[in-house]
This record gives sequence, structure tokens and C-alpha cells, in this order.
Amino acid sequence: MNVIIMAGGAGTRFWPLSRLHRPKQFLTIYGSHPMIEETYLRIAPLAGEGEIYIIVNEDHRELTEEIFQGKRIRIVTEPLGRNTAPCIGLGLIHIMEEHGDGPVVVLPADHHIGDVAAFQETIRRAVSLVKKGGIATLGIVPTGPETGYGYIKGGKPLAGAGEALRADSFVEKPSLERATRFLSEEGYYWNAGIFVFQAQAMMAEIKRCLPELYEGLIDVQKSLGTEDYQERLRAVYEKLTPLSIDHGVMEKTGADVFVIPGHFPWSDVGNWRSLFELRSHERDTEGNMIDGDAVVIDCKNTMVHSRSGRLTGCIGLEDIFIIDTPDALLICHHGCAQDVRRCVELIKERGLDDLL
Repeated sequence: MNVIIMAGGAGTRFWPLSRLHRPKQFLTIYGSHPMIEETYLRIAPLAGEGEIYIIVNEDHRELTEEIFQGKRIRIVTEPLGRNTAPCIGLGLIHIMEEHGDGPVVVLPADHHIGDVAAFQETIRRAVSLVKKGGIATLGIVPTGPETGYGYIKGGKPLAGAGEALRADSFVEKPSLERATRFLSEEGYYWNAGIFVFQAQAMMAEIKRCLPELYEGLIDVQKSLGTEDYQERLRAVYEKLTPLSIDHGVMEKTGADVFVIPGHFPWSDVGNWRSLFELRSHERDTEGNMIDGDAVVIDCKNTMVHSRSGRLTGCIGLEDIFIIDTPDALLICHHGCAQDVRRCVELIKERGLDDLL
């Protein structure tokens, strides 16, 4: 099978640690390798030589080559970030040019998965399921009323396909009230953004649901292997509207869509709060997590992540993140973790590009 690892994101909700020159997926946020490499190591045993395609922004090619030195992967660069639909389409034209049709697994580069064996077995089941057509997506069994994730509503079980269900609908990030209701109802799963399909089947759906994207991809495909490729790719990307595969295809597709429950610990590690929760075993008796040099007095559920070389003193804080780097300091309430990207937007508006 072929694999597309999507690694073009900016990781702005992990500012100030995540920066334009080294966004979140290239950082060792959790574990012993950069997140992009952790993703590769999970899926590599299931793929053959030269079957893993890593899609990155062109500014990060050298960084990616450094991380994967000596490994047989394909690095495909995007000139501009255009969200997941163009990213997947670009990966597909390279795959089909070199391998023809066949099963493709699409993975975000920046997720944490706690049980690799269970994850790999779920992927195997998904690959087997789509050999006869359709698109499979992995749904994570919710452990709480999470408002930062999209949801998938599972429908009727598929005969002879284990736990696989038909997917009834994709649900946008819900309110807390709605997410709480999903927990009490059966059949709702977190949308992990992991998709499995036959290459030709997805290209057919892109053609049907996103004809402008399809035409652009075909234009780029004609230039593969020529000196005109990079210029043609940039020209096409400059005209594309950023669009996710969920909005562009999964919500419109006429193909069969299946959801396979994933019974393994999972996090999209999307912001500082999700990392705080992921590393809960490192907290002290008051729920504080100290990563760096800090003194903490009368604090609860406070995280200090210091890379500045300074001592951080905290007194009387509760539910606070303090992220200290040599040139920028973030102080954020837990409930505002999703809004860190707004801080990055304001920094950009002020022209402080060296802090992005």
C-alpha cells in the first residue's frame, strides 16, 4: 500500500515553540522523535520500499531530508499551504504516476497514538475493506465532550466487516452541550483525519466534487518529470482555494463511506491543552507540570514549559500555561488554548516576522 503523510501545517496553536521555520510536526513534542518521524515509524512496517510520500511545504524540504536521511521515502513539496484536499490530490498524482492504482492511507503528521499495534491492525482492516470500493475513515471512541474535534456519526454495521459501520454524516466541531449529548448517544466518533481508499476511487471523487482542483491536478500531472513541473505546480496552487478533504469531498461524496472505530489512545496534539492532558502522568499532586527551571507556589493545574534559560517563578496560579522561549513568552488560560493562533495573527499584522 502507499501512504501520504500530510506535513504542511503551520502549527500556530503551539506558538511560541512552533515557528514558521520549524512548525510543530518537526518538533519532538512528545516521545523521542519529531512528530513527523513518529508518524513514519508507526506506518512504515505496513508499507513497501518507496511507498511513503511525505507532503511538506517547499521551505521545509531540507529539514525533512535531514530527519529522514537514509530512509527510502518520497518527499513532495507544496509551494503554498492549501489545506488537505490539494495536499492529498498532489500526493495521489505522484502515487498513480509511479505505482498506478492501489490502496492509499492518508495520515496527518502531528498526531499521537498510544497503542501502535492496535493502530496498525485497524489500518489493515481499513485497507482490506476498501479493496472493493468506498472510502474508510478511522473514528476514535470519545473519552469526553471534546469541542475541538469534528465528529463522525456511524450508521448501520457492515456484514462480515467486524466493527466497521457506514458513516451517516460528518459533524463540525460542536458546542459543549452538543458534544456532551454525543457522548450519551451511540455511534459518534472523533474524526481523526485518517483516510483509506483506492487511489483511482479518490481521484474520481475529487473530479466529481472538486472539478477545479481536479483540472489543476491533471495539469500538474502532465508536467511530472519535466523541467516545467515546479513552475506549473506553483501556477496551479496560486489559483486554488484552501479546502479540507472533509468539506470538499467527504461531505459531498456519492461513494460508500465507512467508519472503523479505533480502540487506541489518540490525540491530535493540537494545542498546549491537549499536550498537558497527554502528559498528565507527569503532573504533581496539585496537577502542575514543570518542564524546565521553575519555582511553583500555591499553583494548581499549571504548566511551565521553559526553554529560555531563565528561572520562572509562579505563585497562586490556576489553569495557566506558561511557555517561555528565548525571544517570546506565552501566558495563556487553559480555556483559551485554541486562541493562540489569534495571537500569531496579531504578531503577523504588526510585522514582527522574526517572531513567527
